[in-house]
Amino acid sequence: MKISIGDKLPDATFQSMGPEGPVSHNIRDLTTGKKIVIFGLPGAYTNTCSTAHMPSFVRNANEIRANGIDAIYCLAVNDVHVMKSWAKEMGADTAHIGMLSDVDGSYTKSIGFNFTVPAVGFFDRSQRYSMIVDNGVITSLNEEIERTSCDISGGETILDQL
Repeated sequence: MKISIGDKLPDATFQSMGPEGPVSHNIRDLTTGKKIVIFGLPGAYTNTCSTAHMPSFVRNANEIRANGIDAIYCLAVNDVHVMKSWAKEMGADTAHIGMLSDVDGSYTKSIGFNFTVPAVGFFDRSQRYSMIVDNGVITSLNEEIERTSCDISGGETILDQL
């Protein structure tokens, strides 16, 4: 079942690439006592993710944080090495956007945002969405209808909701 506004995020552990190698992050540690933004996308280096979704958050990151957000996280079903390289290429690292790898896609499945398109090699990837989470509870949720567009879940939408 898909998560919705008012739901508490289910427990999960993600990975990111730290200076010494992969680092684990528990969702509770990322959300407890904080107001954060999470945006999920089908994958690093994919077309709409690279031309629209990530750039919208890089462009608006400082203003989003200036409006009471403690952290911004990008979540994808990719490995930590790919996420780190893509973050550097997109400027997400300098915009201080945390890159979270849902390595096996289990979290994406648990929140009901997975999809599969074998023709392009996407198996249990993340749908495109964004959310505002306050102390672990979803207060705003923006789900894209079309996978190839970023009209509903971009950084500008989040900024308008703050």
